[in-house]
Amino acid sequence: MSVGVLPSQTIREMIAGGQIAAEPVVEDGQIQPASLDLRLGDMAYRVRASFLAGSDASVATRLPEFEMHRVDLSGGAVLEKGCVYLVPLAERLALPGSVQAVANAKSSTGRLDLLTRTITDFGTEFDRIPPGYAGPLYAEICPRSFSVLVRPGMRLNQIRFRTGEGMLSDADLAALHAETPLVSTDPVISDGLGFSVDLAPETGTLVGYRAKPHTGVIDLEKIGHYDPREFWEEVHSDAARIILDPGAFYILVSREAVTIPPDTAAEMAPYLAMVGEFRVHYAGFFDPGFGHGVPARGVLEVRCHEAPFVLEHGQVVGRLVYERMAAVPDQLYGREIASNYQGQGLKLSKHFKAPN
Repeated sequence: MSVGVLPSQTIREMIAGGQIAAEPVVEDGQIQPASLDLRLGDMAYRVRASFLAGSDASVATRLPEFEMHRVDLSGGAVLEKGCVYLVPLAERLALPGSVQAVANAKSSTGRLDLLTRTITDFGTEFDRIPPGYAGPLYAEICPRSFSVLVRPGMRLNQIRFRTGEGMLSDADLAALHAETPLVSTDPVISDGLGFSVDLAPETGTLVGYRAKPHTGVIDLEKIGHYDPREFWEEVHSDAARIILDPGAFYILVSREAVTIPPDTAAEMAPYLAMVGEFRVHYAGFFDPGFGHGVPARGVLEVRCHEAPFVLEHGQVVGRLVYERMAAVPDQLYGREIASNYQGQGLKLSKHFKAPN
């Protein structure tokens, strides 16, 4: 097996071979160019705190320590803002010793400020599945800005499989950018491709959106349904900077238009504390084909922490880490599949109507 991120066709082979199993069976629509969407099961456990199983225990044996009550999702149920829930997923794994995995929230999940992480039996890290793992998967869900209505089968997070270490070095990135420009601006390459924020749009003063603190419930099944004015405040700037408020959640956009060539995948690396008192990008996967031939900005999900922070136009706020694909996927983002965010600029999640 080649080194790198496993493509869609290999994921299908893993399903056929029983390395990925599910009840009900995996649907073809779950398979993305470089990842697999994971589905919620029919029960959520309200827990008093986030937790990891630890190296010597399963999630099921630790759950009674933290469980407060159970929520049947079969008829639809609300996960309330500020609460923590554990939901067994429909999928389970039996990975070969040469394959490891990493999970992340889907784009629409991150844009709703749903903190969604994957945990496993004997796990000591969120969203990291070691080589050879065999067992169930769980989603820990904490709605931060909006309460949400969920049902079994909904897809809030996704998993990417890889063999070996396929991360591109800075020299590899520079060579790839010279051959196929990865960003529309001069690249900042240091442990990945620097990602900066656009606070000086070419037209108008709208630079982003800020989540309102007291809103109604969002039904995740309803697409293009909600008036964004009921959930978001527009953020304007004519000074090429904004001040982030502690505890507030923002949707902003990158200054760069990004390209992910078909033979690579990318992930937004976590912010460094030295950058500022905020977290950027809750949903970090960029699939092969994103922005390829169609300019696409990266939407940034930003939460400010303890202190107000001045964010300025062009400030680098994250790193896009590129990896080799083990093979070019048989389907690319935005081409063979229905991709909601190809060619995007500043854009809310798919649940909202286009702003007037």
